Amino acid sequence: MELVRRRRTPKPMNIETVQRWVVSVILFHVGSVPTITLAVYSIGVASTDFGKGVGLWFMSGVIGVLTVVGILAIFKRRPLSAWLLLGILPTVITGFYIF
Repeated sequence: MELVRRRRTPKPMNIETVQRWVVSVILFHVGSVPTITLAVYSIGVASTDFGKGVGLWFMSGVIGVLTVVGILAIFKRRPLSAWLLLGILPTVITGFYIF
């Protein structure tokens, strides 16, 4: 007895949905690169100049949160959600190395 697998035909996507996904992926990349770079760079700067290191560390969190809020706005979601934790994740992780 041979199993016959039926392929589901995918529903065609709306062009607006595709545009939202493309823009959100671009925004994620543009926002996450400086967030992670500043967070990691702040560790080295904080070892020599603590004030500047903390400033860079704080800015990484701000950029991360703004990136997530921008992505949520693209998809017309509430800006205050649990996804904001994703924006401050690099900041939280590098905070253990700074403090």
